[in-house]
Amino acid sequence: MSLEYQILIAVLLDLICGDPRWFPHPVKFIGRFALFCEPACRKGVPNPRMAGVIAVMFVLSATAGISWGIVFMGGLIHPWLGDVISILLIYTTLAAKDLSRHSMEVYESLKEGDLPEARRRVGRIVGRDTAVLDEQGVVRATVESVAENTADGVTAPLLFAFLGGPVGALLYKAVNTLDSTFGYKNERYREFGWAAARLDDLINYIPARLTAILIPIAAVLAGLNARNSIKILFRDHRRHPSPNSGYLEAAMAGALGVQLGGLNYYFGQPSQRPTMGDSLRPLENRDIVRVNTLMFVTYALLLAGCMAFLIWRS
Repeated sequence: MSLEYQILIAVLLDLICGDPRWFPHPVKFIGRFALFCEPACRKGVPNPRMAGVIAVMFVLSATAGISWGIVFMGGLIHPWLGDVISILLIYTTLAAKDLSRHSMEVYESLKEGDLPEARRRVGRIVGRDTAVLDEQGVVRATVESVAENTADGVTAPLLFAFLGGPVGALLYKAVNTLDSTFGYKNERYREFGWAAARLDDLINYIPARLTAILIPIAAVLAGLNARNSIKILFRDHRRHPSPNSGYLEAAMAGALGVQLGGLNYYFGQPSQRPTMGDSLRPLENRDIVRVNTLMFVTYALLLAGCMAFLIWRS
């Protein structure tokens, strides 16, 4: 089976099934292996930054070797088994269904007027303190989470699947996982996690910008403000602390006609972030539905473009 059809089936599986809790997700094993490697790398290499580089190399090498080996061995047993394994591996890297489900659970709680439950549910998808959020704060946190993760969990793994098949998609998720595991700016990981954080920024450079370019086109199809999306994208993308997420949040904020960013609290400490977008209107519950629509339409545009390119090339 050709790669484009493997990816199409994997996308459909994700949209139908999401990420079942019982399914053995490779990302969990990658994270555990990363933590397993950490003590040995720190002990064997005195320089913490170099030790972090070695840990990243171990994890990525293991991910590539094991994923390639599983697909190869499956193909030796039967070509269809190799295809099934490839489809399942790509499927595990995609998270559109789960991203939408978790964010829409927040919307449903707000719709029912249950702010405490909405705070609890948004706490599953953001790192900030949620107990102090008012209704608009919950909406902003949810919209920002969907905007940021449109690349990390949706378009970027899809793009790397087209570029490198299941091995490429899993390597992308491994980099994401390494950043989530080691990429903290605290005393323990400031130096050790340097390589993981920088590699994550590098590997997301093109996917984030490509996704941001597609968002105004998605806004046209979704009946939102494409012109303002382009304006805010170019004006505000540098206001985000992440070199990549700013493109996504700025484009989404412009398309919705709202303002994102501002004051957040982490572990009780205030963190003031520059705002993105103009407050053409206040944030409202329906913006969670709108940002999900933008995410899915952007996803469809990238999928259609990559499928067309592969079919044309073949």
